[in-house]
Amino acid sequence: MSLNPQLEAGSALLPRRDGGPMTRANVTQRLKLAVAAATACHPELGKLSVSPHMVRHSTAMGLLQAGTNATDIALWLGHESQSTTHMYVEADLAMKERTLARLKPPEVRATRYRPPKGLMQFLQSL
Repeated sequence: MSLNPQLEAGSALLPRRDGGPMTRANVTQRLKLAVAAATACHPELGKLSVSPHMVRHSTAMGLLQAGTNATDIALWLGHESQSTTHMYVEADLAMKERTLARLKPPEVRATRYRPPKGLMQFLQSL
């Protein structure tokens, strides 16, 4: 695997031409261009409102579905508190199904309800 020779520990994740970090507007503009280019092959993208937040959320969900600990996701997202991540990351249907599949049915023997004698006498007296 080869690494970008300009990449250093303090380098911007999304650099501008001069190596400095992109602004939010730069990131949004570049994403818009990428979505426009991808729409040629995947027309359904044209119906979506793709934003940096959507990419961030989708990445977090992918990490969660892959079994990554929520604490690690919170650190990766830069959240100060793990509770922020829990509000941010929603469990999808597949995750809920996997959770339900791990549950065991309760070992309770089905019985017929038998009311106490006093209750039946009271009801019959009405």
